[in-house]
Amino acid sequence: MFVGPIFYREAAITPRRRSFFLGRLLYPLSLFFFMYTAWLLVAGTGAQTIRNVGDMAHFGVVLLNLLAPIQLALLSFMSAIQATSSIAVEKDRNTLLLLLLTRLNNSELVLGRLLGSMLPSLVNLALALPIFFAIILFGGTSITQIVWVFVVTLIGILLGGSWGAFVGFWREKSFQALAMALMGLVTWIAVWEFIAGSGLTFQGHGAEHWSVWFSPLRAVMAATDPMVGENYAQTMVPFCIVNLCGLVCLNLVAIWRVRYWNSGRELRPTAEADTGGVTIWGAEHDLSLPLKGNSSADSDEASKAGSAKPRAVALPSREVWSNPVLWREMRTWAYGRRILMIRAVYWTMSVAVLAATAFLVANKMALVADPTSTIYLPTVMKLAMPFLFVSLMIVNSLGVTCITSERDGKSLDLLLVTDLTPTEILFGKLIGVLFVTLDSILFPILFCGLMFATGLLSLENLFFILLGLIVLNVFSAMLGIHCGRSFPTSRPAILASLGTQFFLFLGTVTCMLLLVSFAGNVDSQLAAFLTFIVGGGIGLFWVLGSHNPSAAMFTASILMPIGMFHAMTSLLLRQYMFVFLDVVVIFSFAVVAMIVPAIAEFSYSTGSPRGFDDE
Repeated sequence: MFVGPIFYREAAITPRRRSFFLGRLLYPLSLFFFMYTAWLLVAGTGAQTIRNVGDMAHFGVVLLNLLAPIQLALLSFMSAIQATSSIAVEKDRNTLLLLLLTRLNNSELVLGRLLGSMLPSLVNLALALPIFFAIILFGGTSITQIVWVFVVTLIGILLGGSWGAFVGFWREKSFQALAMALMGLVTWIAVWEFIAGSGLTFQGHGAEHWSVWFSPLRAVMAATDPMVGENYAQTMVPFCIVNLCGLVCLNLVAIWRVRYWNSGRELRPTAEADTGGVTIWGAEHDLSLPLKGNSSADSDEASKAGSAKPRAVALPSREVWSNPVLWREMRTWAYGRRILMIRAVYWTMSVAVLAATAFLVANKMALVADPTSTIYLPTVMKLAMPFLFVSLMIVNSLGVTCITSERDGKSLDLLLVTDLTPTEILFGKLIGVLFVTLDSILFPILFCGLMFATGLLSLENLFFILLGLIVLNVFSAMLGIHCGRSFPTSRPAILASLGTQFFLFLGTVTCMLLLVSFAGNVDSQLAAFLTFIVGGGIGLFWVLGSHNPSAAMFTASILMPIGMFHAMTSLLLRQYMFVFLDVVVIFSFAVVAMIVPAIAEFSYSTGSPRGFDDE
């Protein structure tokens, strides 16, 4: 079969992992609690009441409009990250070269790894189908809408996984692959959101019509339209054709170029027979040795024959700082020279966001919301939220890969047995991550400065946002380092780090949508969100503190969901001081809770015997 033995192995081993069973339990349970919380907000808190069949149908419509985009974003993101991380780990362990030496053909290698990595996302999609069909019982929705929602979500999963696998095989470093995968997904969605809101027309159709053909987010929102059964030929069918062609092209290119991209040229020794290289011991040591051969007799014969060559000139050496970890992060190409391409893509995206913001402000469209949406969200916020998300995810991905790459490259053990102190190693990595991703930190600050210059932000709110951004960036970097040092293998560490960052962001957006969509009295909604708060705290502690439990980490895991809920309600009530205090105090405490054990215990997981749960 064209998928080959790699897929067969993943299909046989994936169901034996505890994380697979936990995911099958938590994902449908989360969807059920989402529906339960929304129902409490409508009928159980006194904020609203269900008086007739029309109110019940309205609830079903709003619930589908909320759940469908959230499921698409979650499963597509996880599919892309799982595909990218699985290939990046193979490269870091140098096992991908061994696979290339086998009798596996290119399609078996690419498609087998791709489909194997997407198994958890596909299983979760199948488990969510009965829950979505239950929404029909409320009224206002039809089977046709549910079917098209799942068709679009399935294509989004396949497209996200194909892009992640494409980038994973293409880029040589884990950080490069993860950053490109994240920026590619978010940029694609953001571009079509901007085009849809531009008001342009082409061949008699508005930009919103054409964006449905290319954007999975726009397509899944179109699938929730009650008229989708009549308009599917103009919306759903073109989307399926365009995106299926796109993912086929991605996989065909990956199959064609996989051996060229991963031929191991960096592992081939370079010929230095005629140049006389300098060894790691230095030029003075090399000058005391014979030029060639293993004995002085060989040197004497070469001198008599007149064939002796001039000795190598000592090359200028660079002075290493007192903290070599920090020196390596800041003064060398520790993550490859092609990181410049990552920066170029991010700079391009940042300049486009700044230019789009200036365009919206000049045309007085920055604070205008989409009239067809049930959620009031200004256009400038649609630009700011993906931009901030990408920036924080880049910092987080470098934080986790700076540890996992060291472990997979067998250099973490050597680093831990040196005379470096825990403080030098930890802060060397932390400061190095913030330095390498400095552009991802500065461009959001420039974005906030532009909004202040155009009058969209007051001076007080600008100060709140800037200090909050600094704290969030430090938290993102430290979260990656913490997960990298806590988990024994790379793939769970990457998924835990990026997944935690993503769930914090998505959970915040989800709760905001619930608060706005079923808004009533904000003070009366704490009971409805108690399940989310408790469940989120337990999940955070399981990810962050299961390998290195501590009272401080448990406290931070509980405080973060509570603080985010209070920050959201304060934001809706326009009490910005409380939002600032919640973010700065709670996330600063979480950073300290991760730093102290890393310094005091000096505990770094260096790997364990491989088993079914290693990946």
